[in-house]
Amino acid sequence: MGILQDDVVIIREAEKEGETTVITVNCPDKTGLGCDLCRIILFFGLSIVRGDVSTDGKWCYLVFWVVGKQRTRWSLLKKRLIGACPSCSSASGISYYRSDLQPPKPPDVYLLKFCCRDRKGLLHDVTEVLCELELTINKVKVSTTPDGKVVDLFFITDTRELLHTKKRKDDTIEQLTAILGDPLITIDIELVGPEIAACSQASSFLPSAITEDIFDLELPDSLRSGAFTSDSVSIVMDNLLSPAHTLVQIICQDHKGLLYDIMRTLKDYNIQISYGRFTTKPRGKCEIDLFIMQADGKKIVDPSKQKSLSSRLRMELLRPLRVTVVSRGPDTELLVANPVELSGKGRPLVFHDITLALKMLGPRIFSAEVGRHVIGDREWEVYRILLDEGEGLTVPWNKIEKGVWKMLMGWE
Repeated sequence: MGILQDDVVIIREAEKEGETTVITVNCPDKTGLGCDLCRIILFFGLSIVRGDVSTDGKWCYLVFWVVGKQRTRWSLLKKRLIGACPSCSSASGISYYRSDLQPPKPPDVYLLKFCCRDRKGLLHDVTEVLCELELTINKVKVSTTPDGKVVDLFFITDTRELLHTKKRKDDTIEQLTAILGDPLITIDIELVGPEIAACSQASSFLPSAITEDIFDLELPDSLRSGAFTSDSVSIVMDNLLSPAHTLVQIICQDHKGLLYDIMRTLKDYNIQISYGRFTTKPRGKCEIDLFIMQADGKKIVDPSKQKSLSSRLRMELLRPLRVTVVSRGPDTELLVANPVELSGKGRPLVFHDITLALKMLGPRIFSAEVGRHVIGDREWEVYRILLDEGEGLTVPWNKIEKGVWKMLMGWE
């Protein structure tokens, strides 16, 4: 027995400007489902201002109150949220949800190549189109030629799994051509083989000086001087209030993707949430109460496990991303890094927000590269942006760092 597919996700749109839209999810449970749902909501550019989660370990009920863009495609969001829930089967022509999941097939990787005249904000405009089309950027290589042209290579996957069709490919090229506005542009999209697809996940060497500078994996009280962090975080664990669960109480500053950062951390630790409540308070503060247990259904009573989880949560809330500007000889390079989930998924919209911040700040992008690196025991998505100084970089380093950090954190 199950529930009808249309009832798995219900979205009640806000009736007036300033009101919240309510998203209700009612489906079989799985570890990490909250993380997957929050990631999709973040990808659609929405902010969660309140949330309630409850489950008995087999069936879950989640409610998110969200605010965001006026032109949100709610029907598409609903489709993506349904797709993240445990898989659908058909019985007597009616779709029901069941809890047995089939491992997903790795998505096909395509190479998008284009060459056109360079201009300010070009890379962000292209990235915005790809996001609107639900084309995920796995890796990008951007370079500028001496005659003022750009040659861009994007390794992308298609959330809709339609890029093999002529209609989807032509629509993508048409929208890119319109935004680029260059009659001499050349655009090509082709499916790449498994060998090249594997290479699209690799990246060039990362100098040790850079890894030491931004990949400080210790607790925040040892952060280097000037490192960008959120405000202080309070995390308290209690095993006395509930007979079956460990209560985790968090008070911290709100930022874009806050609930996603908490959920992905718990997912990586294979922690199950039985009940949770998330609320935003005045002055950008958030309060989160989570009743959790381990995969074996027991409380977290081991002090070392409590300390490990608490430390990781504190780090992820203080520094969900790393941002720094470094000197590369005569050049200036912006580096941004975010941890990758154990499932292999990266944080959505990072490249979009980086390029938007740079478009607003002024410095042009000479080259850009996105790749993944294993630092310590974690995999990171690293964005390396070489800035075009021209006659001299007029925007101070600290202003670039601060502007990109604030955009990524949703404080712009």
